[in-house]
Amino acid sequence: MLDIKFIRENLEEVKKGVESKNVVINFDEILALDQVYRKELAELESLRAEQNKANDLIGQKKAKKEDAKPEIETMKAISQKIHEYNAKVGGISSELREKLLYIPNIPSKDAPVGADPSANKVIKEWGKPKKFDFKAKNHVELGETLGLDMKRGAKIAGSGIYLMTGHAAKLERTLINLMMGHHAKNNGYLEVCPPLLVNRETITGTGQLPKLEEDMYRLEPEDFFLIPTAEVPVTNIHKGETLKEADLPIKYVSFTPCFRREAGSYGKDTKGLSRVHQFDKVELVKFVKPEDSEKEHELLLKDAEGILQMLELPYRVVLLSTGDLSFAGHKCYDLEVWAPGQNAWLEVSSCSNFTDFQARRIGIKFKRDKGKPEFVHTLNASGVALPRLVIALWENYQDKKGNINYPNVVKEALEKF
Repeated sequence: MLDIKFIRENLEEVKKGVESKNVVINFDEILALDQVYRKELAELESLRAEQNKANDLIGQKKAKKEDAKPEIETMKAISQKIHEYNAKVGGISSELREKLLYIPNIPSKDAPVGADPSANKVIKEWGKPKKFDFKAKNHVELGETLGLDMKRGAKIAGSGIYLMTGHAAKLERTLINLMMGHHAKNNGYLEVCPPLLVNRETITGTGQLPKLEEDMYRLEPEDFFLIPTAEVPVTNIHKGETLKEADLPIKYVSFTPCFRREAGSYGKDTKGLSRVHQFDKVELVKFVKPEDSEKEHELLLKDAEGILQMLELPYRVVLLSTGDLSFAGHKCYDLEVWAPGQNAWLEVSSCSNFTDFQARRIGIKFKRDKGKPEFVHTLNASGVALPRLVIALWENYQDKKGNINYPNVVKEALEKF
């Protein structure tokens, strides 16, 4: 959430940033409501000051054993007005907050300005996209003998749901263990096993609601949501807390299933594992000080890249344009692996800096030795989405016969796990 004071003082910058994300916001309406709120709040504070003076006067008269009945009557009238203004100010505050929830985070000045992904910028490439002296099969063809069963997945639950058995199931479990262990042991992340069900307040805090509700799986009558990413419950671990400066940065790694309806994505990358409604993912979440935000974002990217380098998969780093950034995103790098069976680059991880946008919605602060509490900055990386990692491994390490010759790190892990 953007600070209303920041909006007032930087209106043109905010308008420009929001427009670059293809979002339309009526700022005149919001600022008019804010003006009413501040006026009513000032009146409420004035009444409270009168109440304090009346209290003091009553106390003085009672101490002198004088008649304080007129002042007590005045106090009752002031208290009634305060009660009315409290309700009024509270209502306006709730209305203002609801409108602020629809304003996206403004993009970093580093983000290329553009309306869609065509404006994204490739800033790094690692490894060379593989070319075979035979026609490369896609992962669906390869998966037929490895335990990937899209037909039975659809029979059990419907389209966009996959089933893995045997080798495929073991591979996914192995990759989860490999990534979780690597981030915990080598990169200093604390392992977390979070809830898969969250309430409306929690998923609103990270920015998925209210804008993306149609993409979520909602459960009635409890008004719970299946998580679209571990970012949601893990970021909310410290909801409403004030952290110690000495404890930052805090780094968590979590593996969870993820659930997404993706209502606006029908017909897009729907073949096989490219875009599914339930999938496993390893997630990285950081809580950092504002002045360390950019540095920690680059380190987060490095941690996510490390998995792809370990697996020797050709990939590229893409800086997202303003029109391709998420609602809460300030700056984001996508990691895309080469999939020769599809002759395409597939996004497997997004490394995002949300600045204080999520922390302000959730109420996560930290306190320095001196000074008032400040909002932390939150960062997140999916590292990595398992279905697409399986796609990349199968399609990059296939041979003419359709066998998969995994890199040594995967072979050793398969034997170990």
